[in-house]
Amino acid sequence: MWDSHRSLNFVSNTLLLTAAAALIYTLVQHYGLPRFLPLKTVYIQGMQDERAELNYITREQIEKIMQRHVQGNFLSIDLIAVRDAFIHLPWVRDARVERTWPLALNIRLEEHQPLAHWGSHALVNTYGEVFRTVLDEKMPVFTAPMEVNSQEITRRYRQFSQALAPLQQSIAEINLSSRHAWRLHLNTGTVLELGRHEVEKRLLRYVSVYHHSIAPLNDDKPLAYVDLRYTNGFAVYMPETGKPMKGKQTSRKET
Repeated sequence: MWDSHRSLNFVSNTLLLTAAAALIYTLVQHYGLPRFLPLKTVYIQGMQDERAELNYITREQIEKIMQRHVQGNFLSIDLIAVRDAFIHLPWVRDARVERTWPLALNIRLEEHQPLAHWGSHALVNTYGEVFRTVLDEKMPVFTAPMEVNSQEITRRYRQFSQALAPLQQSIAEINLSSRHAWRLHLNTGTVLELGRHEVEKRLLRYVSVYHHSIAPLNDDKPLAYVDLRYTNGFAVYMPETGKPMKGKQTSRKET
């Protein structure tokens, strides 16, 4: 056995590991666990860009989590508990916590980027995900039945916004009714009734005829309401009277 080079290496490595473990145990017993390999630095950074500033997560929230969950030394800190604490903050979409040498903790946070209000008690981020907090900023409002996927509303919002861009009109509110009929409130004050079917086609028709068929009806001033639920036409309501005017209504009204 002792003539075997491989066996000698195994024995020597085992003795070294045993000695190292004994040394670590002695140091921990003598100095105490928190004083052995103490944590020196904690880095708080953005998930995608290390230099990006956090816009919604507050210093007070971070300090509270640090005091409660960053306990022990470099080796004993519970990384999962620290991550979970950050994940539960309303504005945190994702969090990663890693040990980095020498004796540092690297915490990367991804904030929700708000796109719209979801009703009156939540927000929608740029991924179309709903998160529960409020923000006193002017943004589009999405309203829809509870069973509707917020990502579908977000997809439609981007689709509709792109269609309206040539008119320099934007969406102030999207409403999807319980019957799944679409209604858009524009920044001009005009309401567009799109109905349930062929909604993109109807909106594109509105854009294509706006300058020569819709805007002149009220001397280029915004109309109160445009009903696009017709095969090849529309009906408009004037803002002063609230009375309907027909425009290019060549076929029956649909849903």
